[in-house]
Amino acid sequence: MEHVPALDEPLKKSLGPATAKVMAEALDLHTVGDLLHHYPRRYAERGELTTLSDLPLDEHVTVVAQVADARVHTFNGAKGRGQRLEVTITDGSGRLQLVFFGKGVHKPHHDLLPGTRAMFSGKVSLFNRRLQLAHPAYELLRGDGDVAADAWAAALIPIYPATTKLESWKIAKAVDAVLPSATDAVDPLPPALREGRGLAELPDALRLIHRPATKADVAAARERLKWDEAFVLQVALARRRHADTQLPAVPRRPAEDGILTAFDAELPFTLTDGQLKVSKEIFDDLATDHPMHRLLQGEVGSGKTMVALRAMLAVVDAGGQAAMLAPTEVLAQQHHRSVTEMMGELAEGGMLGGSERATKVVLLTGSMGVAARRQALLDLVTGEAGIVIGTHALIEDKVRFHDLGLVVVDEQHRFGVEQRDALRGKGKQPPHLLVMTATPIPRTVAMTVFGDLETSVLDQLPAGRSPIASHVVPAAEKPHFLARAWERVREEVENGHQAYVVCPRIGDDVDQADEKKAAQRKPSAEDEAEKRPPLAVLDVAGKLGAGPLAGLRIAVLHGRMHPDDKDDVMRRFAAGELDVLVATTVIEVGVNVPNATAMVIMDADRFGVSQLHQLRGRVGRGSAPGLCLLVSEMPEASPARQRLAAVAATLDGFELSRIDLEQRREGDVLGQAQSGVRSSLRVLAVIDDEEVIAAAREEATALVLADPDLEAHPGLRTALDALLSEEREEYLEKG
Repeated sequence: MEHVPALDEPLKKSLGPATAKVMAEALDLHTVGDLLHHYPRRYAERGELTTLSDLPLDEHVTVVAQVADARVHTFNGAKGRGQRLEVTITDGSGRLQLVFFGKGVHKPHHDLLPGTRAMFSGKVSLFNRRLQLAHPAYELLRGDGDVAADAWAAALIPIYPATTKLESWKIAKAVDAVLPSATDAVDPLPPALREGRGLAELPDALRLIHRPATKADVAAARERLKWDEAFVLQVALARRRHADTQLPAVPRRPAEDGILTAFDAELPFTLTDGQLKVSKEIFDDLATDHPMHRLLQGEVGSGKTMVALRAMLAVVDAGGQAAMLAPTEVLAQQHHRSVTEMMGELAEGGMLGGSERATKVVLLTGSMGVAARRQALLDLVTGEAGIVIGTHALIEDKVRFHDLGLVVVDEQHRFGVEQRDALRGKGKQPPHLLVMTATPIPRTVAMTVFGDLETSVLDQLPAGRSPIASHVVPAAEKPHFLARAWERVREEVENGHQAYVVCPRIGDDVDQADEKKAAQRKPSAEDEAEKRPPLAVLDVAGKLGAGPLAGLRIAVLHGRMHPDDKDDVMRRFAAGELDVLVATTVIEVGVNVPNATAMVIMDADRFGVSQLHQLRGRVGRGSAPGLCLLVSEMPEASPARQRLAAVAATLDGFELSRIDLEQRREGDVLGQAQSGVRSSLRVLAVIDDEEVIAAAREEATALVLADPDLEAHPGLRTALDALLSEEREEYLEKG
């Protein structure tokens, strides 16, 4: 009987060492099971031709097409006469040129006769303004006893994600060799769930996705495999949530007449309905005897800091301490300044004139002086300080708390899980955790990436916030638009307001060294399109001061300045002593200067959608309307300009994050939730498959509640082990 390889058998045993080596290096496929889960990207039909008219430049493609014309051209090379074979292929929608040179001419000249149909694979390049494939690999789709023709007959032809070293049809032949192993695939779905939802069995689904006879086969296979991916991931997250509910935590209920009551009484405005609703969710969690794990997401400027501060004060009331972790020193200082301002005398615990209900609010960053740092550490260990705000300096071994009750993490995507975990480890019992993000996340992504956190959403802007008008400034096509942009900045300053100018780069010695290195690299087509380096803060500030903004008070701010200098510039800008701040993205989050009404973002195409949305949120924070100008030299038809147009068209962060995710590859979506491991999602599309993800979450939660250790589901445990390599398991453990 023919040997059927086991799913965990190394590929070199089934395919030979050379092919296995390429699969491991180029596609990260190591075992028979890995290869079976390397699904076709799409399918070509023998009777239908792929569209050649919209092939992407510089990408490796596989196309099915028919030879229209083939000619050999002779030319005089360096050593006499040379030959070039030019083949034109067509699919009815467009034509594409193939070229073969030198000794590589003879075989294709014999094979590729007009009327022949074949699969062609190669990198799309541009020559004389026409797309072409140079020396493509090809596989004929007809002919006497041709392997491809026999194997595919009238069926759909799978087109696999391929590489230069391994064409799609070679992957297809490798899959044929291991496909019999699909019968041994252990099914992670409980039979009741599978039957209840009418899903195919796993071995059948694997056979159908690789060798479908009809489009219905593909649909049935994908439907089943999507469920596998969604369900196994949601079980992992449900187990994580369940484990959290088993941990002990100290319930923290605010005192009847404590610091929170005093704070609320002094507020000069009323909280929005959204802030009150979210605060109640948080207070209910804090009152339980297992740790809160909550994600607080909200629009730029929706008042998340206020909600977080009230949660911290509730914990201080209950005799505990709260720590707020910020990603940068600028942001930690900004938070410290705004929290102490909001609290007033309530932040002056132990000081003359401080309220009797007051506590101390300390700042802890890496660049603090020795004396200030020693005092801050002392205030934490004695419990004098109820609130500490800091950077990752908070995580160091020397930092000890009297009784850490709540950890607030700002801008979650900037913090590794290990860092959050280290801070949580400083409590006598696990502290409650509140994660804030200003990048709104579509519900499906939140369920997948932050599935271990309960989610609260602030989508209402506080009263007094002003609308922000956004416009794209096409600097290359319409230079007078850029001149007008600087006039608008002057007008805002003349009206008593301030402005930001944001650039992608600093422009100092470190930058220049990086540029030299980049110049030595072989440029890609993308680099060619963007030959000049991105605009830099130091250059732009100099040119503006000598040119269109001459006479205004201009200062620069970037991440490589000394912390004292940064703080000084921010303080002067906040106090209105500066008119224009030319900065990098250090101002992206948390910077709050209500008098700043205009922002000009240079080379806006070099920033991501969510980053532009964050930056824009720095203006319009007071009663005067905000203005954000997105300057770009990219051509109107480019994807970069379309991205900018989308940002200019809406202020809805949830809508923008959807656009952002649709434009990025699916594998990026899970970001660090995959802890750097290759994304486990192959058929599940986080944005499109909302119903599957929501249903899988419900099923997973119910199953884990009934059987937390999955004793009755050995197949599911096996699948979990495969998904959660040690590294990823550890990631979910830490949350």
